[in-house]
Amino acid sequence: MLDTLILSRIQFAANISFHILFPTITIALGWLLFYFKVRFDISKHPVWMRAYRFWVKVFALTFALGVVSGITMSFQFGTNWPGFMESIGNIAGPLLAYEILTAFFLEATMLGIMLFGFHKVPRWVHTLATFLVALGTTFSAFWILVLNSWMQTPAGFEMIDGVAHATDWWAIIFNPSFPYRFTHMLLASGLTVCFLVAGISAYRLLKGDNKKAPKLTLKTALLSAAILAPTQVLVGDFHGLNTLEHQPQKIAAMEGIWHTQEGAPLVLFAIPDEETQQNRFAIEIPKLASLILTHDPNGELKGLNEFAGEHPPVAPVFYSFRVMVGMGMLMLLMAWWGSYQLLRKKGLKPLQLKVLVAMTFSGWVATLAGWYVTEIGRQPYLVYGVLKTRDAVTTVPGEHVAMTLTMYLLLYVVLLVAYIKTLFWLANRAVEVEEYDLTRPGLAENRSQPLTENSPDTRTGAAL
Repeated sequence: MLDTLILSRIQFAANISFHILFPTITIALGWLLFYFKVRFDISKHPVWMRAYRFWVKVFALTFALGVVSGITMSFQFGTNWPGFMESIGNIAGPLLAYEILTAFFLEATMLGIMLFGFHKVPRWVHTLATFLVALGTTFSAFWILVLNSWMQTPAGFEMIDGVAHATDWWAIIFNPSFPYRFTHMLLASGLTVCFLVAGISAYRLLKGDNKKAPKLTLKTALLSAAILAPTQVLVGDFHGLNTLEHQPQKIAAMEGIWHTQEGAPLVLFAIPDEETQQNRFAIEIPKLASLILTHDPNGELKGLNEFAGEHPPVAPVFYSFRVMVGMGMLMLLMAWWGSYQLLRKKGLKPLQLKVLVAMTFSGWVATLAGWYVTEIGRQPYLVYGVLKTRDAVTTVPGEHVAMTLTMYLLLYVVLLVAYIKTLFWLANRAVEVEEYDLTRPGLAENRSQPLTENSPDTRTGAAL
């Protein structure tokens, strides 16, 4: 007999894992496109428009996949988790509606102008549309993170006959963990986009693309990452302290602390053994976990022993946290190394370019790992302290869930492969395009004359 609860959790995890990849890109990429457009409006230098035109195609493709995958995810609230909406629909329903009204409608309306309005509206209108699309992606992240944060640290409600009723919307929206989660997610999106742009730009350079656009976007991405990465480390520390206050069992699982102790060590690596409640083959730094989390090397940290039956599965939280931190540190080092080379040496070596290509989707790895820490770390609750996961699951037979799960997984693999191949197809096509439109009169004799925003959309002008 297939377990409906386990299969439903896997299915939702698969859906959210696939979906989150795309908003993680569009949130920050929208603002990067706005930056490119403003720089073009101010300088009139066509290289900024070339960068804009290439990356706006990536944005459109990513936005489309994000919308489609988000719809299938929302269906599961009714099909797999009816108890979720029955219990806290009075909170979740309005928040999801606000996301549609303030974010999706704004994005969908302005996206058409952003994609097709180059020559059809005044320049300032096109720039405004780009700004509003970027703002819409941030509004979307705002409302989704409000709901997710409320599920982690619920506030501003009361339970009446098993149903949550709002008593203070201000407290619901700005619940205790929201500021940290929202900021952490925005920075994660920024880093994801920085390494996506750097990786694709590095790929173009390795393919022999000596035009100005990929060099400019590579520099912009690396310098931005060099600032965002250490900021993310600082925000992550604040986020950890907030989690320790409100969800100490999650911190205990992240750090592999089985028993309450003073001067807890920082476990760099281990194999958690939940049966014997110990870490095998542990590599530790004495007292460092207490120092980081309590700012006292002898500070006390609660162990998992104090949350019997109320703590998450340790291994996935423990490993995911280390993947997230490890990838974050790698991104920080690469951003600083690359920025130093660009500023002092005026260029990157082939080895650095190859590393950047390999790290094109490193932001996805870090984001997914962090998301698993957050969501698995909330178990056994769906809404922390209010609604347990097992109490919200459907009564649909496990076989039916297994069938739809298989279909989802196959479809997601196909779409993800197609998406990645399309990105590199766009990059290869951009490599083959001439930097200047030689079909324009006079340019065959004077190739230094650049394209402008109002140049005809010939093959050479549109693909850069």
